[in-house]
Amino acid sequence: MPLNRRTFLGRSAVAGAGVALAGGVGAGSAEAVGPKGHGHGRPPKRYSFTVMGTTDLHGNVFNWDYFTDKEFDDKAHNDVGLAKISTLVNRIREERGRGNTLLIDAGDTIQGTQLSYYYAKVDPITARRGPVHPMAQAMNKIGYDAAALGNHEFNYGIPVLRKFEEQCDFPLLGANALDAKTLRPAFAPYVIKRVRTPHGRDVRVAVLGLTNPGIAIWDKANVGGKMVFPGLEEQAAKWVPRLRSMGADVVIVSAHSGSSGTSSYGDQLPYVENAAGLVAEQVPGIDAILVGHAHSEIPEYFVTNKETGKQVVLSEPLKWGQRLTLFDFDLVWEKGRWVVEKVGASVLNSNTVPEDPRIASMLGDEHKKVVAYVNQVIGTSVAAMSTVDAPWKDEPVIDLINLVQAETVKAALAGGEYAALPVLSQAACFSRTAAIPAGEVTIKDAAGLYPFENTLEARLLTGAQLKDYLEFSAKYYVQTAAGAPVDTSKLTNAESIPDYNYDVVSGVSYDIDIAKPAGSRIVGLSFEGAPVDPAAQFVFAVNNYRASGGGNFPHVPGAKQLWANSDEIRNTIIGWVKAKGSVDPAEFASVDWRLTREGVPVF
Repeated sequence: MPLNRRTFLGRSAVAGAGVALAGGVGAGSAEAVGPKGHGHGRPPKRYSFTVMGTTDLHGNVFNWDYFTDKEFDDKAHNDVGLAKISTLVNRIREERGRGNTLLIDAGDTIQGTQLSYYYAKVDPITARRGPVHPMAQAMNKIGYDAAALGNHEFNYGIPVLRKFEEQCDFPLLGANALDAKTLRPAFAPYVIKRVRTPHGRDVRVAVLGLTNPGIAIWDKANVGGKMVFPGLEEQAAKWVPRLRSMGADVVIVSAHSGSSGTSSYGDQLPYVENAAGLVAEQVPGIDAILVGHAHSEIPEYFVTNKETGKQVVLSEPLKWGQRLTLFDFDLVWEKGRWVVEKVGASVLNSNTVPEDPRIASMLGDEHKKVVAYVNQVIGTSVAAMSTVDAPWKDEPVIDLINLVQAETVKAALAGGEYAALPVLSQAACFSRTAAIPAGEVTIKDAAGLYPFENTLEARLLTGAQLKDYLEFSAKYYVQTAAGAPVDTSKLTNAESIPDYNYDVVSGVSYDIDIAKPAGSRIVGLSFEGAPVDPAAQFVFAVNNYRASGGGNFPHVPGAKQLWANSDEIRNTIIGWVKAKGSVDPAEFASVDWRLTREGVPVF
């Protein structure tokens, strides 16, 4: 239900009182402070405190990869999880005094690992007498003060999100998540925390939560007609002055929005996806912004506010609990109020500390249940398949995803108006380490091919639109002249395009000439041996993220929807393997696309 003003302000006051009662560094008698902040000729009073921040935790409690069933590791030897973050938080609180710290998050909390999936779908928190979500348990134990909503909070539907909200001891904030009918906040827009100082007057710290307007298209099935998500700048401009008028000495924005000012969904919404920098630039009265969503690491970044000339500090800690941001505030008492004199930011690396044994022991049983679940055998494979070379070669493991999607759509459309049309399918390499082993195949093996909660749709495309789609996808490759050496470590991700935004399409054949400039690379596009007719119609099996505009691919978002379902694609893959029993790449693998230069294959 949307919050009315009385309910919301009451909740904020209670939350603030909790911090005040916790106390700060000196609880002794207050010192006399003159009208200009100088106590009878003494130097001005000063106070410092720290706000810690995380973002994009994506269901990571432990330093564990459920898709490989072993300790998480990457090339940089980062660690992940709230158990590690807890140790860092404890150390900062011990060093600076718990009463001189706050802890906030910038969203994307309850989706991303098999742990979070298990408690949304397998043993759901929404069931009668259901469990408490492990992320709620961990964040409550660590002592979070507030968390902004991320777009992935809505992936499992509003009931799961509301149950998670109910289980948290801290507010979930979203000033621009509005009830579609009343246009009132559907979640608390902000919280005001009171931090006790040794100088009598508490510091009032306002945390404003902003989420991503892309939710309206990425999770349309869950939020359509229920919630709307206006732009961050618009809502920040509305709320920041109110927070200042309510006596906030410090205003922090927790924004599930990157800092770059770009969007992945083009002009489908009149709002910017990665708007944190624009908020700092356009809205006066903000001291710091905790940035989320972009999965980047930004230890400290300053943006000048156009109206005031004031420097606003932004920081984005690396995803999954790999980093903890520290905003260090220095305040001075001036003219009867606390004023921010200086603020800086830095990040701490969670791979420098062990996991907090309190968190590890508290959630050990939940972890064991999920490990047992992902290790269930669902079938066998005649041969091993891997995504290692999938970013530049047509690999059987990606063909498997497309096969399952195409067969699912064909079955759904059978006997209908579009049953006679050919079905094409798109898929991406979501992970370069995903693999199906020879021999027994488990849930974790199959799920590892599709780590996102995307669902499947069928859209109607023409041959001309398909060509445009493939040209857009082929921007992923760095232009490489014929005869020049090819280094696969430098061949992909042109224009910073992530692997998941490079699509291959099955059901047609084509070459990608990487010697040509982006936009004119697709050569020999054919269907069943004949050139694709620009006017021909195809059924396109596509995930809901892409169909909703994710990645800003052309035509698909506006194409006619022929069918859709709500089951995750990875569950469809798991079900397909179970039903099939044995997977044999020889039955479906084929080279339908390849990289070339002037007609010569690159590989």
